Amino acid sequence: MLGLGDLRELPKDAQRKLDELLNLDWQEKARDKVDETTRAVTGGLSVEELRAIFRGDPPTEKPNPRYKLHTKSFLFHLRPRYYQRASTWFTHTFRLGWWSTFFFFVETITGLVLMIFYAPTPEEAYGDMLNILSNVPFGSFMRDMHRWGAELMVASVFLHMARVYFTGSYKHPRQFTWLTGVILLLITWLLSFSGYLLPWDQLAYWAVTIGASMADKAPLVGREVQLLLAGAPAIGANGLLRFYLLHVVFMPLLAILFISVHYYKVSREHSISLPAVVEEGEMDEEERKWAKERIDLIPDLMTHEMFLIVATTAYMIIYVTFFYEAALESQADAFVTPLDTKAPWYFLWIQGMLKLGDPTIMGVIVPTIIIGMLFAVPYIDRNPSRLGKNRKVALSLGVIFILVNVIFSYMGTPQWGIETPPAPRILQDLSPQEGEGPVEHLGYEVFSAHPGTYSTENWQAPAEPNEFDQLFAEFTERVEQADQKSEEFNNVVGTWEVIEWQTKELKMIRLHMDIEWDDATQKDGRNNYNKDVYLNEASNYGGH
Repeated sequence: MLGLGDLRELPKDAQRKLDELLNLDWQEKARDKVDETTRAVTGGLSVEELRAIFRGDPPTEKPNPRYKLHTKSFLFHLRPRYYQRASTWFTHTFRLGWWSTFFFFVETITGLVLMIFYAPTPEEAYGDMLNILSNVPFGSFMRDMHRWGAELMVASVFLHMARVYFTGSYKHPRQFTWLTGVILLLITWLLSFSGYLLPWDQLAYWAVTIGASMADKAPLVGREVQLLLAGAPAIGANGLLRFYLLHVVFMPLLAILFISVHYYKVSREHSISLPAVVEEGEMDEEERKWAKERIDLIPDLMTHEMFLIVATTAYMIIYVTFFYEAALESQADAFVTPLDTKAPWYFLWIQGMLKLGDPTIMGVIVPTIIIGMLFAVPYIDRNPSRLGKNRKVALSLGVIFILVNVIFSYMGTPQWGIETPPAPRILQDLSPQEGEGPVEHLGYEVFSAHPGTYSTENWQAPAEPNEFDQLFAEFTERVEQADQKSEEFNNVVGTWEVIEWQTKELKMIRLHMDIEWDDATQKDGRNNYNKDVYLNEASNYGGH
């Protein structure tokens, strides 16, 4: 080691440099380095400027360094430097466009996590889903977040389009922005629908089979479109791979492209529309001036959006943790068609129209015309005014469109327009082929306390019925009603046989449900329909 005597013997230049190093203010040097790094990362914002932003203070430098972000940062380049105050009113936009984009980011992040544990083949897909739900840390949570985020994204995009329509915000100079919005609505539908098949369960398989069969009905090119989607006459390995690539590559890239175009048009050309009452309505000049004041994106709106990020994320976490569980039914089986098969809720309106007539007309041509009319809205509506009192026809047509959509969606549910024979209907309602019903909700504990055989012929409800008694009373009532209503369903008798079904490893209950009725076409004059349900003590149906 060098001593003081050795230091004195150093050359004068080295001794001078050493003295300079010893006399430096290292704290100031560190602060300067942190500030330099911060400016490089944030696009020119210093540490002090960041503090000022989060405190809501004015800029600390001139010219305003916050505006530099809009030229140096790709993300902020898509956003305007400022908005007019009235365009930021929550009751004008409800932040639906912002939420649509936010949920897209949620889907991207959660989807990337799920991709790690998933292989898009019929042999592995369902097993990978079970692995994600059972063995991957927080796998079930991530899947629920992804599924619930998809539902919220579809709803947000649809509501955003409705808001733009009813406020007349598609009018000049925003016609092209409306067109990109309609494209984003279609992309959102296809994103969600393409992901619908990936769990490879019965719900996914048959819902997508319905969609692919509709593509087959398209005039001239239907067969080719169906083969392009499915890769074969029926959904299989080729179809699953193609839907996977659509869901994780093609549609997300399209979404990013059109979201960028959509945001760029808003930020660089026309901004968010002002409420019609500000632009055209009778308003005091001072109020109008206040409503048109500029509000900087940073910090005013950025801090508001950060609050929305925290609040929305917290809501999603709480909801999927305590109230929501994405369904996973039994593995896809091309040879077993489940009862009550239905399309995703946002396509129920098409399924409802299919029940009215020819599938080519009602399932392909009419929906294509409706979507084409959405594209043409800014060019059909030539009325320059956005005030509601001047747009009575447009607003009435919008309300009628939504009501018709709701009616068709209800018609698309399995309960409307489809006659299921009484016996299968009763047992399906008590214990569905897929999902949970009243039988599953009672669970192992309730049925294990009531072993034996029960018949609707001699059933007498006890004075103080328990859960089991109430459910069998409902079964008895449904059987009696079917006996009275159907001419071909006579002398009906329903029975339940509750049997202990135990092994060394697991205790189970086998519930054998049977419905018999007169049928002259059978040799013994009777016909029956039955179903077995197995409940084990480890099941968690309905929280039991």
